[in-house]
Amino acid sequence: MLNHQLDLMFQALSDPSRRSMVERLCRGPASVSELAKPLAMSLPAVVQHLQVLEKSGLVSTSKQGRTRTCQIEPVALRTAEQWITERRTSWERKLDRLGDFLEEER
Repeated sequence: MLNHQLDLMFQALSDPSRRSMVERLCRGPASVSELAKPLAMSLPAVVQHLQVLEKSGLVSTSKQGRTRTCQIEPVALRTAEQWITERRTSWERKLDRLGDFLEEER
């Protein structure tokens, strides 16, 4: 299940427009129209991008009256961060061992 969720997150983050939305939402909640302003696309296209972000778990939305407000889901970001950190730590250990080995060979 975690791998599937990570796949959805990384797929969602593969698009520059969605990354832009995530960056904006990291500063605080925003309406769909606020997210759409800096983007050169129609409002329906923005909504489709938001649906991808919602499906990935990175963003949640709520509707109050006619306004749909979006916010970042920190737990999802932490999950992706933890996965990346684990991989980075593993590679750093391997590179440290390689460095030690090469130093011994001299």
